[in-house]
Amino acid sequence: MSAPVTAPITLVAIDDDHRNLELVSEVLARDGLEILPFTDALRGLEVVQRKRAPIVLVDLKMPQLSGIELLERVLQTDPAVEVILMTGHYSTDSAVEAIQKGAADYLTKPLDFDRLSARIESLLRAIRHRQRAARLDQELLETCQFEGIVGRSPLMLEVFARIQRVAPHFRTVLVTGATGTGKELVARALYGLSPAAKGQFAVCNCSAIVESLFESELFGHVKGSFTGATQDRAGLFEFAHRGVVLLDEIGEMPLATQAKLLRVLQNQEIQRVGSPAVHKVDVRVVAATNRDLRAMAAAKQFREDLYFRLSMVEIKLPRLRERLDDLPLLQRFFLERFAAQYVKPVRGLTRRAQALLARYSWPGNVRELENVLGHACLMAPADVLDISDLPPSLVRGEPAGLAADEGLLSLQEVERRHVLRVLQRVQGNKARAAEILGIGRTTLYRQLAEMDLPAENDDSQSDTLACSR
Repeated sequence: MSAPVTAPITLVAIDDDHRNLELVSEVLARDGLEILPFTDALRGLEVVQRKRAPIVLVDLKMPQLSGIELLERVLQTDPAVEVILMTGHYSTDSAVEAIQKGAADYLTKPLDFDRLSARIESLLRAIRHRQRAARLDQELLETCQFEGIVGRSPLMLEVFARIQRVAPHFRTVLVTGATGTGKELVARALYGLSPAAKGQFAVCNCSAIVESLFESELFGHVKGSFTGATQDRAGLFEFAHRGVVLLDEIGEMPLATQAKLLRVLQNQEIQRVGSPAVHKVDVRVVAATNRDLRAMAAAKQFREDLYFRLSMVEIKLPRLRERLDDLPLLQRFFLERFAAQYVKPVRGLTRRAQALLARYSWPGNVRELENVLGHACLMAPADVLDISDLPPSLVRGEPAGLAADEGLLSLQEVERRHVLRVLQRVQGNKARAAEILGIGRTTLYRQLAEMDLPAENDDSQSDTLACSR
């Protein structure tokens, strides 16, 4: 199969020396490279910004605009541009300043054209590699979506397989996972793949309902059954007859309501508040929670019989830090979505921004990533997101909202954060982390278990705190 035809890569050369521009154009001429020479610095800058030229060759000393000033303006528009400065007045200070401000290279005149040619060829290979990677990432994103959920990590592939096996047959499913891991998306996937997909999908947020109104919300009421009941009203279960009900944050449901819910699940019958009449319903139930229902049942805070009924089939979602393989896909997915939503030509993230996101621990999981990228897309002045577009707390490696209280932490929280920092510095190698912390590996595993972090076998250097969606 023939390789796809790609557009030529643009190189803009800016120098007030006509002869030098002619030599540069002649030496660098090759297939796949479009060279645009300019003696007018402002005109050259305008073309760089309009054509999104990935390579810029610019003289340091020019009458309209210095090379350093042009470098700053170019990188402000697109931090991914490779800018090479040329000068006939070399100084160590100016070279250091140029590199610190983001220049890809610093060459002296008269130019060593062999060196320049080799440098440009190296940049062209790197740019073509990034272009191919971007095309493959796009194809991968299209391939690695399952019912609106993005993922390709082993943990998520197992979740997808479990959803496919369960969806055609379930009556009740328990979906567990930390806040922000995508429990409602899983519930909607179960609904969409089930025989109940033609019915209603109804959502009840158990943490947002006043305790006295729980029964009315779920099972309905008749006129006059309580103050304010001015007419008969169907509840969520009647509304979702032959469909699916999502009971989100079911750990917040009062014990009295739990008992009545258990009866509904067992008999598929409901009674409206204030009525003795029994109504048959055909409803599939997905219960979701970020709490440990088994522990709550042991502490008599959740009905044990209801827990066993719900947990007959359980789908557990991993934290984002447990499935980092999915981070690039999720970034592309959210950037494309927000670019369309805000009608902004956001093309991607700089490499340093990607590296920062990969190092972050994501305590808020996929929802936090979504919020971070949504805010960055909305506020970013350029079409490539850089570190400066990300929240300051994330740049510092702190969970949002906790940085201001850094000096007012419990000893347990200080210990927890220190353990996480050490793990991040050693790329998740728990054996090495235990050695640095001065504790046994068993002690570290116990601490990770208490933090709800993975503490699986790890004798190898490759044991890392993986993360995905």
